[in-house]
Amino acid sequence: MNGTRTALLVLLAAIVLAVWSATYVVDEREQIVIVRFGKIQKVVHEPGLYFKVPVLDELVRIDDRILFFDTPDKAVQVVDGRRYLVDAITVLRITDPRLFIERVGGSLARAQSRLEPRIEAALRAVYGRRTFDAALSKDRVAMMGEIAEMVRPEARDLGIEIVDVRIRRTDLLPEVLEATYKRMKEERFAEAAQLRAVGRAKAARIRAEADRRKVEMIANAQKEAEIIRGGGDAERNRIFAEAFGKDRDFFAFYRSMQAYAKSLTEGTTLVVRPSSEFFRYFDNSSEAPLKGRAADSARNAQ
Repeated sequence: MNGTRTALLVLLAAIVLAVWSATYVVDEREQIVIVRFGKIQKVVHEPGLYFKVPVLDELVRIDDRILFFDTPDKAVQVVDGRRYLVDAITVLRITDPRLFIERVGGSLARAQSRLEPRIEAALRAVYGRRTFDAALSKDRVAMMGEIAEMVRPEARDLGIEIVDVRIRRTDLLPEVLEATYKRMKEERFAEAAQLRAVGRAKAARIRAEADRRKVEMIANAQKEAEIIRGGGDAERNRIFAEAFGKDRDFFAFYRSMQAYAKSLTEGTTLVVRPSSEFFRYFDNSSEAPLKGRAADSARNAQ
């Protein structure tokens, strides 16, 4: 009985293994190519569970999604002779798995190596008919369409559909870019130097104008001061003359007192004769002018 149970288990395992090896599942993101003895038997596109001949049938899974082929930067020359680096990406899809396997053995890398020279030639041809500015304008869309059309025949022979070709970036060559940056840097330095020179010239003009106005203001102020001082001196002289005309003796006495106040300060040493006119009001006889002034005042009162 144990032998019968073992035999049943072995038979069941063999059946499960046979069913497992005879079935396969097709995912919605892929296509399956059945190859038997090196020849393609059929291509399965629809997802689901399918049967195959165990051991004899080989499954080749082909991606059914949209694929992106990023080509290395390519050097192109535009119509004016300048050279640029173009970064393009190719959007593709494998539409004929049978042809794809026959031509490139189902290898996407081999297909890309076949398409890359054609993409490069298309980029050079399209850019060679235009200026650099065209790649930055609305012509960019037309350029990408032209490149895609030029690559499609080659891709179609490989079982591939070119969905689109996108130009992601167009740059100057590294050596040209470095020279351009250097030239721009020099231009900015020259512009900065010019701005500084203009600023210094303006500053010099402003300082000169300020100095001129300062000199004018000082001159005007000095002129006004001289006028005021002259007016004050004239008024003072008028007052002195008027006072001198009214009472000459008193005016002489007053001026002498002022002279004493200015000359006889603390620590002042004068070397003069006692009989000097400077000391006439220190003598008792100096009362004579004052008495004469009093007599004159009395006569005027009569």
